[in-house]
Amino acid sequence: MTARNAGALRDTAFDAAEIDRRLAAIWSTTPGVWGALATVDHKVIGRRYITTAFVFLALGGLLSLLMRLQLAQPEARFIGPDRYNQIFTMHGTNMMFLFAVPVMQAMAVYLVPLMVGTRNVAFPRLNAFSYWMYLAGGLLLWIAFVLDTGPDVGWFAYVPLSGPQYAAGKRADVWAQMITFTEVSALAVAVEIVVTVFKHRAPGMSLDRIPLFVWSMLVTSFVVILAMPAIMVASTALILDRLVETHFFNPAEGGDVLLWQHLFWFFGHPEVYIIFLPAVGMVSTIVATFTRRPVFGYLAMVMALIATGILAFGLWVHHMFVAGLPRLGESFFTASSMAIAVPAGLQIFCWLATIWAGRPIFKTPFLFAIGFIVTFVIGGLTGVMVASVPFDTQVHDTYFVVAHFHYVLVGGAVFPLLGALYYWFPKLTGRLMSETLGRWVFGLIFVGFNLTFFPMHILGLQGMPRRIYTYQPEMPWSGLNMFISLSAVILAGGFLLFFIDVIRSARTGAVASSNPWEASTLEWATSSPPPPYNFARLPVVGGLDPLSDRRDVLPVAAGLRVDRRELLVSSIVEATPEAREASSGDSIWPLLAAIATTATLIWSIFTPWAVVWGSIPIAIALIGWFWPKGVPEDES
Repeated sequence: MTARNAGALRDTAFDAAEIDRRLAAIWSTTPGVWGALATVDHKVIGRRYITTAFVFLALGGLLSLLMRLQLAQPEARFIGPDRYNQIFTMHGTNMMFLFAVPVMQAMAVYLVPLMVGTRNVAFPRLNAFSYWMYLAGGLLLWIAFVLDTGPDVGWFAYVPLSGPQYAAGKRADVWAQMITFTEVSALAVAVEIVVTVFKHRAPGMSLDRIPLFVWSMLVTSFVVILAMPAIMVASTALILDRLVETHFFNPAEGGDVLLWQHLFWFFGHPEVYIIFLPAVGMVSTIVATFTRRPVFGYLAMVMALIATGILAFGLWVHHMFVAGLPRLGESFFTASSMAIAVPAGLQIFCWLATIWAGRPIFKTPFLFAIGFIVTFVIGGLTGVMVASVPFDTQVHDTYFVVAHFHYVLVGGAVFPLLGALYYWFPKLTGRLMSETLGRWVFGLIFVGFNLTFFPMHILGLQGMPRRIYTYQPEMPWSGLNMFISLSAVILAGGFLLFFIDVIRSARTGAVASSNPWEASTLEWATSSPPPPYNFARLPVVGGLDPLSDRRDVLPVAAGLRVDRRELLVSSIVEATPEAREASSGDSIWPLLAAIATTATLIWSIFTPWAVVWGSIPIAIALIGWFWPKGVPEDES
């Protein structure tokens, strides 16, 4: 031990009040604008992620209402075809890339360090950088839309329609570069979640004691790391075709248009499970808390999560059954598409067994969990239907697929997410949301959703194509379309009431105790909201449900310093303490690196030379980021 280490201040030398004071001084974000821009506190960044994602949800919802207004009657003149193409492209792109994936990762950014008993994520500055990149990508997309340069090639941007021959202007370029922003952000979060879970768990939290939500985010992060490079390669190849006249997707020059579909859906179908897997963890947490018993079949649930993550990479071709692929290959992907229903069904049966054997308390979070089970089962059944080649050939480009897609994504993600927000809102804000308003929110959204999207199955079976901006009066679709549009108002009313409840509760909601739900996971072992350092002394885990096992007093580990930011490094399997590691302090360099990267990517839409000249400010920002500012062990 060096002389400097010998004189280090450890938490064993002070009483609880002094430890709190010293840790608050070194872990707190600096007040003011500078501190807000430089913070690396995972809780601050997580709240920003969640808030930004829900702003994009509201904007995407407004676009969907505009589409329903246009389709309520045949030959409506409310929106022209060009603007309608932008709107449905913006809606899908916004919901998939700016809401669904980021909001799930946002919940992990906030909750995973608390649930594994550490003080911050593994790479705090990378975490801050990821948020700024996400925000920049969202602003790029929406500013382009306001300036009538929003993408109009669908959220999938199929070539050759998105290529240089058929998509003049910069609309498709904006889409391709927005993908780069969001995928860089998603990959950064995935890496830090994997390292945090594997190397910064509380002592005693072995692999068989990790909460199911943390397991779900760990599997999701691996899926992100493996799937996202495919769409980044695809979007980069597209923008190269458009800007520097390469021919990746030009058959006349040896390219292949189906290459785009393979690359896109190799990412696109795992993306469904990037959204679904965190929802599974949320539902497991809610069900365990409100049935007052652990989830039935913990090992089976973990294996189902892992199996789903693996099988997700064997399904992408079922989006291409009408593309003219070999029948033998289609048969394989039909089988794999049906096989993935097995782990999903296993999870549902485990939840039902837990509810049956428990003592259910029907609070708002639990109602949303029940709503998830109902809607996701419907979406899963139609998913098995479209996995059949003959059936999919008939309904592929109809509203049946629109209905299935929304049942899977809204039922499989938004319902659990809303339940999770009602559940973890005290941890985020220190206040409880209204139980009365929450029941109204659930009722309006559940009824409005099913009245809106279930009739779309019928429209699809009647042959109504998707992605059309109008239809003829003689087609038998007008009555159902009017019904769907009116039902969408009910759904929108439920979300409006939800946002009202969030704003009201954040300001004047009932003050929450540290553990208002009497839950058993570690995030409830600290105050609500948590202090900047999360835990004064790190908890020691003795079982799968640490707060249920030791409600009287939770064992803690001592020995971390109180004069600098420091994290405990533990072993991967048994979470045995191995070392202490310095954690990065607040820094403005992640923001500056994000600004330099943003300027380069946007500039490159207009000239490829931007990549050359833009690398200079990026390099300067990275040098400032990584330049040593103290002794080597202070850098991370």
